[in-house]
Amino acid sequence: MSFSIRLNPNEKALAESYAKLHSLSLAEAFKQALFEKIEDEYDIALAEIAYKEYQENPKTYSHDEVIEMLGL
Repeated sequence: MSFSIRLNPNEKALAESYAKLHSLSLAEAFKQALFEKIEDEYDIALAEIAYKEYQENPKTYSHDEVIEMLGL
């Protein structure tokens, strides 16, 4: 799949500089940025779910307790 993005000259120059700095093609730089953004938002959503679960049941365990529970 391919798509196009309209950039003003300043945005284009910044994107090209970033890609060059990281030895990436412009397409690869945009692809990498997109998937990093998706991953960040997914991580934030999981953290919010985990925090909500913690608020409902704030029981925590020490490392030693977990090791003992797992029989390690």
